[in-house]
Amino acid sequence: MNRAKNDWGKIDNHSFLIIGATGMIGSYMIDLLMNRNKNHHANIHIYAMGRNAERLSKRFSMYLSSDFFHMVEADVTQPIVLDEDIDYIFHGASNTHPRAYATDPIGTIMTNLMGTQQALDFATNKKVKRIAFLSTVEIYGENRGDTEKFSEDYCGYIDCNTLRAGYPEGKRASESLCQAYIAKHDLDIVIPRICRTFGPTMLLSDSKASSQFILNAVNNEDIILKSEGNQYFSYAYVGDVVYALLYLLASGENGEAYNIAVPEFDLHLKDLAQALASLNEKEVIFDLPDEEERKGFSTASQALLAADKIETLGWKPIFSLNEALTNTVELIRNERI
Repeated sequence: MNRAKNDWGKIDNHSFLIIGATGMIGSYMIDLLMNRNKNHHANIHIYAMGRNAERLSKRFSMYLSSDFFHMVEADVTQPIVLDEDIDYIFHGASNTHPRAYATDPIGTIMTNLMGTQQALDFATNKKVKRIAFLSTVEIYGENRGDTEKFSEDYCGYIDCNTLRAGYPEGKRASESLCQAYIAKHDLDIVIPRICRTFGPTMLLSDSKASSQFILNAVNNEDIILKSEGNQYFSYAYVGDVVYALLYLLASGENGEAYNIAVPEFDLHLKDLAQALASLNEKEVIFDLPDEEERKGFSTASQALLAADKIETLGWKPIFSLNEALTNTVELIRNERI
């Protein structure tokens, strides 16, 4: 991340509460900030919050002896109790993959709604500098056929009376809650809307199609595609996503939503599958999903994000597609070895 350009003066010498610390994005962010402490003496204090102390300890074992790393075992749907002063909050706790939506539908909604309320109440009491609420491409719903890419003011179709709607509707309502807290409590909040993300910190239990493709590649297997693969989505590498989050923390506008996506990573699902298969000279195999898994699948066939708004702030991605895919597969494979 040495290529990342940012106003690091707004990052260094500050404290961060990262909610959803063991998730793909949260854990990568912690690795990056701890690495910055090591290489730049940045004096960044990190409070890594998650529900499971054992999982936190295992994931961040290399930081447990550091004075800059602090483990917080807590459920975000309950009041957050933390005596220390906090400058910035990243709220990224959420179910983020299809099988979780289907098997934990209530938790999917309430982690967003109650969790966001608890995070914002804590921020109000602590008078934090800024909160980043991590939202998603899914809030746009289905493309109505009237645009190529979703800009931040677009609103597509979501059938709210379905099990699958819990995730996008939970995120939509949470964004509205952020606006209410800005108006009522004068909080400073930015809302990054993140496209489909992959990277070496992904959870191995993640049932998203892209994550399953990556695990196939890690295991040197053919890529299993559970559809015709014509879905056309924006993807991003977790390194670019975390860079964008920190960039918005420093330079975003209060109350604004920003799409995070990389044009080079706009891919048909079958092309992503082929790119990963090619890393190991393997093939793409088509296979139908089981009924439970299908319940959690998005029905969107095209979901591309326009990233013009964040780019006007001066942000640019760092990683190429090939570099991102290669890094992801090799790092996960090496971690297993």
